[in-house]
Amino acid sequence: MLSLLLFLLPPFFLFTPAWTLEFRYHNNHEIEQYLKQVSTSNPDITHLYSIGQSSKGQQLWVLALGVSPHQHTVGIPEFKYVGNMHGNEVLGRVLLLQLIDELVRSYRSNETWSLRLLNSTRIHILPTMNPDGFDVADKDCYNSQGRYNGNGIDLNRDFPDAFAGLQSQQLFEERREAEVQAVIGWLRTESFVLSANLHGGAVVASYPYDNSNGGSELVGGASIAPDNDVFVHLAKEYSHNHASMYQGNFCMDSRPFLEGITNGFQWYRLEGGMQDYNYVWGQCLEITLELSCCKYPPARELPALWNDNKKALLAYIQQVHLGVKGQVFDGSGEPVENAVVEVRGRRNICPFRTNQHGEYYRLLLPGSYTFTVTYPGHEVLTKTLSVPYGPDQYSALKHDFLLRRIARTTRRTVGSTTQTDPTPTCNYTLQQKAGGAMNRPTWCSLAIGLSMAAVLRSLID
Repeated sequence: MLSLLLFLLPPFFLFTPAWTLEFRYHNNHEIEQYLKQVSTSNPDITHLYSIGQSSKGQQLWVLALGVSPHQHTVGIPEFKYVGNMHGNEVLGRVLLLQLIDELVRSYRSNETWSLRLLNSTRIHILPTMNPDGFDVADKDCYNSQGRYNGNGIDLNRDFPDAFAGLQSQQLFEERREAEVQAVIGWLRTESFVLSANLHGGAVVASYPYDNSNGGSELVGGASIAPDNDVFVHLAKEYSHNHASMYQGNFCMDSRPFLEGITNGFQWYRLEGGMQDYNYVWGQCLEITLELSCCKYPPARELPALWNDNKKALLAYIQQVHLGVKGQVFDGSGEPVENAVVEVRGRRNICPFRTNQHGEYYRLLLPGSYTFTVTYPGHEVLTKTLSVPYGPDQYSALKHDFLLRRIARTTRRTVGSTTQTDPTPTCNYTLQQKAGGAMNRPTWCSLAIGLSMAAVLRSLID
């Protein structure tokens, strides 16, 4: 009788807050319906939008969660999780739906941690980046069927790559896969600070760089990013909050990983990866989370896998509050876009710049750091800050920079403290808002002469 009643009820009632999200693999339509119902039932803390379509025309749905879910709020960092980039690596879909359920239910129950998190953070969740691949995925643990998108392309090899050479980066953007274009556009419409993408086939947290051209970044077999200390910390934050990742990979077909983390390049070389793109062009620190030995775990294992990852998924989001945040103001007291905010000793390929609202976010571990702020027509500002540990307070250190205009009679001298227009490494342009997001500067083309680094496509994540 109960089965008959459930069959007769309209979908709305099946997805009300009282409905329990099942531990199973929901198809793409079911995910869409679930996200729509969560958004409809919780309009004050959720906002559903699409960043585009897959190669076969399926919507790439994102659910934003926070007390101001529809648009960016100055001082509130933007965070994202991306699942199912490879269609046959499916655990991420389940974990991200469960995470949404956990965040909403805990907020409605007035649990302190959830209230503090959603009051201080805007969280974006893309459960599936590759719905077409999922539709044809083989449920075998190791089979690659469904890995690629509808055009047979590995999405984690299709992003512009800073180490692949200038020629590779001058390809027209429309030649990238639809899903890749959607994520690139997403990065241009949101000021993302921290991110992770969820994969399967191993149990390890991998961090940039994934590639190298044999330059100064190559150290001891690893490709070291300027923010390597932060990346190592982020990877450990996940692995040590996971039930077993910190013990090292226990998968039969993979080597062990000390503390459950690895530099991407040191594990294997990958050209065109999403995490390097996020970091280089989007000034968003992203790591790759490999969360199960089996790419398509049996459904009976899903509750245990959620329990293994729940604490880590939440702890990692909280790390968006590391370091320093604030705004840069010009001599008239107006916030300025595209001011360069650099930290001494961290020479990023693309300098970190302020967004449309004059905001900057720099994820940094506790310590003393010297900042240099540069903006045309203004004196270079140098300031040393003592940075505490922010995640426990759900807020990075807040510090605004007020610049002073250069007197009209002052001549620009190379090497002086008033040189304000250093040639940028990257081109920055303004992109129109999309998906309910606000405008921001974009990181759309690299203009550095790096030698070509050819690498064969791999079937490893």
